Amino acid sequence: MADDLRITVDEVRRRMKHGEDFAWIDTRNPQAWAQSDVMVPEALRVPVENFEDHLYDIPKNKPVVAYCT
Repeated sequence: MADDLRITVDEVRRRMKHGEDFAWIDTRNPQAWAQSDVMVPEALRVPVENFEDHLYDIPKNKPVVAYCT
């Protein structure tokens, strides 16, 4: 994956401190998601194997941050 498509946690924090809003996509598989007690409250849950089925659900008006385990 190209480095310019990746973002670090520190960079997200910095940009959020400056008021930037992100769309969060949780791409963890169902087992990992069920076992986790950490969830981003506004994240859209889209397992990577169903990602194309949810393309229209992803906001187009802000940067997107996808995360997994």
